[in-house]
Amino acid sequence: MTGLRWIVRMLAACAFVGISAAAVASPQVAERHHPPIPAIAWSDCGEDFPGIECATVEVPLDYDTPRGATTTLALARVAASDQANKIGTVFLNPGGPGGSGVDLVLFGFGEALAELLGGKFDVVGFDPRGVAASDPVFCFDSADEFNAFFPLDLPLFPYLKQQERPYYNTYAALARQCFGRKQPIISHMSTADVVRDLDVLRQAVGDSKLTYLGFSYGSYIGMTYANLFPNKVRALVIDGVLDPRRWSSGRQIQTDRIAAGEEFEEFLRLCDEAGDACAFHVSGGAAGRYEALANALHEEPLDLGEGFLYSYDYLIADSSDALYSPELWGGPGGYADLFDFLADAVLGEPGAAAAARATRRAIRERIQDESPRRTDYPNDFDAYLANMCGDIQFPVLFPTYHIIGRYAEEGSRIGPFWWWGNAACALWPTAPDRYIGPWSTVTSRPALVVGNYFDGVTSYEGAVGSSRLLRNSRLLSYAGWGHTAFGRSDCVTEHVVDYLLDGTLPSKGTVCPANPNPFLPAQALRKAGPRLPMIGLPPVRPNAR
Repeated sequence: MTGLRWIVRMLAACAFVGISAAAVASPQVAERHHPPIPAIAWSDCGEDFPGIECATVEVPLDYDTPRGATTTLALARVAASDQANKIGTVFLNPGGPGGSGVDLVLFGFGEALAELLGGKFDVVGFDPRGVAASDPVFCFDSADEFNAFFPLDLPLFPYLKQQERPYYNTYAALARQCFGRKQPIISHMSTADVVRDLDVLRQAVGDSKLTYLGFSYGSYIGMTYANLFPNKVRALVIDGVLDPRRWSSGRQIQTDRIAAGEEFEEFLRLCDEAGDACAFHVSGGAAGRYEALANALHEEPLDLGEGFLYSYDYLIADSSDALYSPELWGGPGGYADLFDFLADAVLGEPGAAAAARATRRAIRERIQDESPRRTDYPNDFDAYLANMCGDIQFPVLFPTYHIIGRYAEEGSRIGPFWWWGNAACALWPTAPDRYIGPWSTVTSRPALVVGNYFDGVTSYEGAVGSSRLLRNSRLLSYAGWGHTAFGRSDCVTEHVVDYLLDGTLPSKGTVCPANPNPFLPAQALRKAGPRLPMIGLPPVRPNAR
């Protein structure tokens, strides 16, 4: 038996353990419970957010006891401006898990989407249970405590054998750290619970069926809703799509390890295609230059000054972050500049290390500007763990993480970076009400599934697979790069808007053309119309300078 086939069987065995250990919910079970429907008292969100309304509602903590203890959900709304022709409410989720739908609405996306929809919808973002302002789960009291938990010499992922056991031990200890705080919400953060909340919210706003737009992990919310409440779908868009079979069984690494490498290969190919317009291009080719840079950093970290030793794990993390947003690849201060300065610094060029440090800092600031926060310590990481580990039964033992780490590395340099963080779930108990399938369903109205050919975060294969599972859905493809397509591709955006408004689906086999080469001058990428903030940004990481 080949090594690859053995790894696949191991992952399948892990998935079987997860399935046998949990009760499989059904649409009938989901709809049997009748929790009270809250009244929503909307009020102004404050002077910083004119024209946007906020609210909180109480929903059952545990839907097995729908009239028992409750938990709080936070909401934000841009109300329909065309009340005479109002169609309903479109609910949003930006991904994560752990992303704030409230912040998505507050910081620009809500108003931009409302304008695109002609003012005919209320646009509502919600923080899923345990996330941000919705009775948040916290594993730490502050950012300082968060960072102090992780040793300073712990890599962002283990790339040397001697790093693996300390990394596993630290991440596996997160379960004890988080559950030790004895927060009721931590055991009730499965996606199935989020979906039950969403159906309560649908009823609370008075919609007979759900209109939903979900990105990245938000696609998993959409898929779960479609399977638990198939008869309650008016319009459902999922963009940047996870195959629910792989995600729910812990086998996401099978596609992550490949898709990440394929998109980064496109980064390098397009850099060469752009020639001198790409700072990282050299006559011998960008791919060879990147390999030389990666090999050098694997052997020895690079001193960027100000006490920052830039090691191999930082290069791979930055390469992974680049996959999210091709808009940050080129132009002054983009990822091509960063890799150019790093490669020059490895060769000892004066001033290159300082330039790399400044460029990296500027990129991170640009990303933060696109995802502003309302608190000093957002609980993105804590909520990510509580949801993902509650949903998925990952392997327990260290040797399995080591073996699958090697399998991930066979897929691409970025593969292990996507795998090792799952060690946080090794000792984490799964949520009692999680949903793990079946995933094949027919919804009351067709869903729209959007996938990018080169999405290194959620593969195109995930979109194709999900469109087949949603048997009456339509697949809309984007032939370009990056994580999610709505707001990135005018063609995709127009199709999604048409579908949300009146259910119009693109023709079968529709492929939206790729945007111009991202390394061309920035003005070539500018678009008319309302500005849509970036979706699906890189996650929070411990000690990530």
